Amino acid sequence: MTKQLIMKKNYTLIKAMRLIVLIALSAICGCKLFTPTISSYDQYAYTQTTSLKVDVLNLMDSAVNDYQSQQKTITPVEINIKKLYEYEKDLPKNETTLKQWQYMMDTSGHLFEGFLVRWRKEKKLHIAFINDEKQIIGQTFDQIAELESKKIKSPTNNQ
Repeated sequence: MTKQLIMKKNYTLIKAMRLIVLIALSAICGCKLFTPTISSYDQYAYTQTTSLKVDVLNLMDSAVNDYQSQQKTITPVEINIKKLYEYEKDLPKNETTLKQWQYMMDTSGHLFEGFLVRWRKEKKLHIAFINDEKQIIGQTFDQIAELESKKIKSPTNNQ
């Protein structure tokens, strides 16, 4: 065989190998591109989120009263939020929703747990402040519920 023919076969072999590698990489990357980066829709999570919104906003109306007098009402709501957070924590690819719940539960923030800290500290809160906070917290619950409702519904999910 001539040197030129050998070089041509090697060049063809190299092109074929590059093509195989390119196809393999495309297949691997393509699979990752088409897999969801967020968990699928969960009816339980959606229902609990909307239910907790009602509980939290109703509880906030009680902040015109002394914090200690409302402790029996506050504790179950806090526990239910923690339960839902634990549930959400075990769902795969659910980091975005978890981050939203972490903001809601941040005691140094301005959402629900931060509201409770202020209520505990000040004993009673003014109705204007309560109403402003209810709007902010209500909108945050809406965002969490909206994110859940827009997740991909798998065939096993009941819509």
